[in-house]
Amino acid sequence: MIDWTSWTGTIVAIGIAVAIALAAVFGLRLLASLLSRRLAWMRDLDRRVRRAWMAFCIVVAVWIAGAVSAPGRESWWPAVSHALLIGAILSAGWLLAALVSFGFEGLLSREQVTFSGANLRRRRTQLLVIQRLTVVLIGVVAIGAVLFSFPALRIVGTSLLASAGIVSVIAGLAAQSIFGNLIAGVQIAFTDAIRVGDVVVIEGEWGHIGEINLSYVVVYIWDERRLVIPCSYFITNPIETWTRKSDAILGTVYMDLDWRVPMDEVRAKFQEIIEASDAWDRRTSSVYVTDAQGGHVTVRFVVSSEDSDDQWVLRCQVREQMMTWLQREHPEALPLSRVTLER
Repeated sequence: MIDWTSWTGTIVAIGIAVAIALAAVFGLRLLASLLSRRLAWMRDLDRRVRRAWMAFCIVVAVWIAGAVSAPGRESWWPAVSHALLIGAILSAGWLLAALVSFGFEGLLSREQVTFSGANLRRRRTQLLVIQRLTVVLIGVVAIGAVLFSFPALRIVGTSLLASAGIVSVIAGLAAQSIFGNLIAGVQIAFTDAIRVGDVVVIEGEWGHIGEINLSYVVVYIWDERRLVIPCSYFITNPIETWTRKSDAILGTVYMDLDWRVPMDEVRAKFQEIIEASDAWDRRTSSVYVTDAQGGHVTVRFVVSSEDSDDQWVLRCQVREQMMTWLQREHPEALPLSRVTLER
């Protein structure tokens, strides 16, 4: 018969508790492996929560084993028990955060099938911000629970929350820069001002929104630089976005040419160039002389594309091929500087 109040019994109790905890962990993995044949997401769920679930089970098992054996009768056990309580709270928060992240990832995958274009970017941005806000909230609650497990801090916290001045304290904190950016991040997600994947021009830089976090936004510049901007910037400053309602966009190419340029032939060549390009979506195109000053005229070429990447490629093709064609077929159409010499 094992004496559970002895240290030998304590070692046996802890061994049994850890074995049960590991059995629960591997039992979950086995169940996930069996169900993954019909439910593919079960394997991903197991991978996501495995470490948090193991930490939570082991901490709780050791806590229970110590409480029912010899350590539970020692004077130092309350301190160790409190440390294990903190470990259980933090591991439970970790587990809950992992479950929440997995759930939001599943929603994102489903949204990619249901929506597309601007609607997909809007939904993805909102889900990402809600996910991060929820994870932060779980962390705050877990840390708050840890702090409130200390009797002295519990008394201080309770009196602070009960005081009438708590509203002014929160308002004062929210006025600070970091809390202002947090509020702006949530506002961005739900006002649909910008979305992940939107093409924008900010501070003279062209790029697309790569990340929207709770306090800052990362803009991926076309040359692989990264522009990190606080969320409050997007609430207080105007920005240029190319994908507000859809990805389709118009682009222009301007060329300064001589007055002798044959516009009919230019229009025919321009149509030939865009017809041969996969970047033109065949929505619209036009060629007009939009200005005439000094010794040259300004010819504007307008083309349409499905998105900004195709638009960039198409404009470069039109500019380059028109320039080469004019050099070869109509050099007189290139801009000249005329000087009259009198005796």
